[in-house]
Amino acid sequence: MLSIVGVFFIYSAQVYTGRTQYTMQLAWLVLGAVAYGIISRIDYKIFLKHGHWVWMLAILGLFAVKVPGIGQERLGAQRWIDFGPVSIQPSEPAKLAIVIMCASILARSRVSTVKDSLWTLAKLALAAGIPMLLILAQPDLGSALVLPPMVFSQLYASNLSKRFFAASILAFVVVVGIVSWDTYRYSKFLTENNLSPYRDMGAYEPHTWVPLHDYQRNRILAFAAPDRVDPTGTNISWNLRQSLITVGSGGLTGKGWAQGTQAKLGYLPRAVAHNDFIFSVIAEETGFLGSVLVLALFGLLLANGVRIAGMARDRFGALLALGVTIVFAVHVFVNIGMTIGLVPITGLPLPFLSYGGSFLLSCCILQGLVQSVYRFRREF
Repeated sequence: MLSIVGVFFIYSAQVYTGRTQYTMQLAWLVLGAVAYGIISRIDYKIFLKHGHWVWMLAILGLFAVKVPGIGQERLGAQRWIDFGPVSIQPSEPAKLAIVIMCASILARSRVSTVKDSLWTLAKLALAAGIPMLLILAQPDLGSALVLPPMVFSQLYASNLSKRFFAASILAFVVVVGIVSWDTYRYSKFLTENNLSPYRDMGAYEPHTWVPLHDYQRNRILAFAAPDRVDPTGTNISWNLRQSLITVGSGGLTGKGWAQGTQAKLGYLPRAVAHNDFIFSVIAEETGFLGSVLVLALFGLLLANGVRIAGMARDRFGALLALGVTIVFAVHVFVNIGMTIGLVPITGLPLPFLSYGGSFLLSCCILQGLVQSVYRFRREF
């Protein structure tokens, strides 16, 4: 149902531009449905034995992005591999590989105290850390940020010592503090040197050791202090402001399918209306009621993932289903949160709704894994 809604509203977001990317989305949906059916009928235990091959293939794909003539650069980011009429984003199969690999490591290991689990934690750090660093190098901060919650959820389900999570929360608070301090210094640096956050992008980077790009600092400032970085609302905070207007203008029941004006008139940029900001289009055209329906569908999807994790026949199946569910939960929370101003804007698409072939195919395969856990929940 979510996928069908996605096709309809990708069409709606582009109906005034003459573009027909909804047909490509439909083709990818058919391919994804086939992949879902195949994966769901394969006993997931096979990935316990051969998960390392899936992981290695994903790593090769992430390296291939950087190879001249293979990797494709768009808007300053090298995240795609070009196959003629279609492009694949290797970070998507990498998420699948990390879910499988981390579940496999934890299923084969006993974890209790942090001291007794150091070797397991080291293997997990490599399994998730290597692809995460390669994804950050593209750069693709949004996709990289999906991975830590997934790994930590699997560790929590494995009953690792609570001290580890207390230390992790403390480390997270420290990192947030460092990023906040660095962003404040960046803002001060711009003011003292009379620089523009757009015209002089990159000027601050040699003056800090924090591994962020200036455009990422601009996004944080656009969320935390939009009047400071973009007082006119016509630059870095434009997408957020227009998204808020788009969502709010839908009212209770919306303006009607294909009757939205924000994407039609280009206020909600046409380059993002059909992918990262598809929820804004849905909210404008179906209103609060339609938005709640979409959220309810996601709620069913996530609740079912947790339910299947509890029904799994073994630890590996439970960790697989839980890992997949957390990946989806992070995507849903961050994407919808950024469209209504709850979190900074990142390029994280909405599962089954946003335009994107490799992402849709990845979503179908991940849900196929969850279905396999359910299908083979009993020994035969």
